[in-house]
Amino acid sequence: MTDIWSKEKRSAVMSKIRSKNTKPEITLRSFLHGRGFRFRIHRKDLPGKPDIVLSKYKAALFVHGCFWHYHADCREGRVPDTNSKFWQDKLSKNIARDLTHQQKLTDLGWRVIVIWECELEAALKNNKMDTSLTRITGASCP
Repeated sequence: MTDIWSKEKRSAVMSKIRSKNTKPEITLRSFLHGRGFRFRIHRKDLPGKPDIVLSKYKAALFVHGCFWHYHADCREGRVPDTNSKFWQDKLSKNIARDLTHQQKLTDLGWRVIVIWECELEAALKNNKMDTSLTRITGASCP
């Protein structure tokens, strides 16, 4: 199957995709802040620059997009039909890099929590965000 856009158009579209401050990240940050949690974002001194860092709980949160981090249990976590070899290599490297960063954080004594984009959407849709806090803090409220 061929791409519906020209190479130039596809390149322009892909260049607009953000790696920081994505909608799922902002949604989770707003939710946490509204519940009284205080955190730092994208700490450069930690491996992988976690999306959200809750120092009080020694927790590093990564909000992963299902496509970019190849979420196997999700419909979005798949290799595109176009240029499959490139995407398979890219997504494999992303997974390897994620695991390396997570292991380094664990070795430093941090709890690493990966929150998938689809998981966050489902929790919001079903009003189950409060129960998800237990996974982050070990308690329901700060």
